[in-house]
Amino acid sequence: MCVTAVDSRPAGVFQDSPGHRPFGARAKGFVALTKPRIIELLLITTVPVMFLAEQGVPNLWLVLATCFGGYLSAGGANALNMYIDRDIDALMDRTSQRPLVTGLISPREGLAFGLVLAAVSTLWFGLLVNWLSAALSLGALLFYVVVYTMWLKRRTAQNIVWGGIAGCMPVFIGWSSVTNSVSWAAVVLFLVMFFWTPPHYWPLSMKVKEDYARVGVPMLPVVATNTVVARQIVLYSWVMVAVSLTLWPLGYVGWFYPVVAALAGAWWLREAHGLQSRAKAGAAGAKLKEMRLFHWSITYVSILFLAIAVDPFLR
Repeated sequence: MCVTAVDSRPAGVFQDSPGHRPFGARAKGFVALTKPRIIELLLITTVPVMFLAEQGVPNLWLVLATCFGGYLSAGGANALNMYIDRDIDALMDRTSQRPLVTGLISPREGLAFGLVLAAVSTLWFGLLVNWLSAALSLGALLFYVVVYTMWLKRRTAQNIVWGGIAGCMPVFIGWSSVTNSVSWAAVVLFLVMFFWTPPHYWPLSMKVKEDYARVGVPMLPVVATNTVVARQIVLYSWVMVAVSLTLWPLGYVGWFYPVVAALAGAWWLREAHGLQSRAKAGAAGAKLKEMRLFHWSITYVSILFLAIAVDPFLR
């Protein structure tokens, strides 16, 4: 009797071993493990803070060293995140083509890659920037991997709220890289990013909530109605905009930053309230235009932190 073997691996998994894949494809796979597009956003919140801390143009070598160290650290955290989440990534449409799911990179390689990046990034910061920045970088990595990925993500709808702390740390790292200290200005910008993260990510979660529901991850849009989620988005948005404006009365910026922050914040609130209105009207998921606020949130951070970098030159 002939028995046909059934391949139980997810669709898209390579049939041959990782070592048999072309070098170029595997190199791209390792780069993909670092989630470059997310790291771009982290660097956007790092470099402008260095300009504010310096009150001018910081040392170019220091900027490059901080950015490279930040890429290594965040890349290591992202690789370890993919290693831990490879089981649910295989079942979600949005993540089904990640390298550890398709088999382009083996789990052992992904784990080793993430651990090496974590170690190298810590030493890089310590030896070439300063040890405070190294400690902050390592703390962010551990928080993202252990607290968010291993604990919060699959247990509570507040996962993004508290897990987002890791994504706020580049603000502290940017400031400490220049001053070897942390100031109230950095704390304010940290809080801006803290309150920005939920209304940034929840619209995306609303769009792909079926994915999260399928794997049992309790993102807020999975366990709450669109109306409840939209109300939370509006609440966090108002707090975020209010906090962003406190840099001015505290004396860390001149006239340019608060003008830009107020205008960008007003547009953000318009989009947030628009989403809430559509949710209250009972619009179908496709008509909520969740991604409109998601994309604007990235533009908002870019504009806000660009204003932070420019402001010292206009005082």
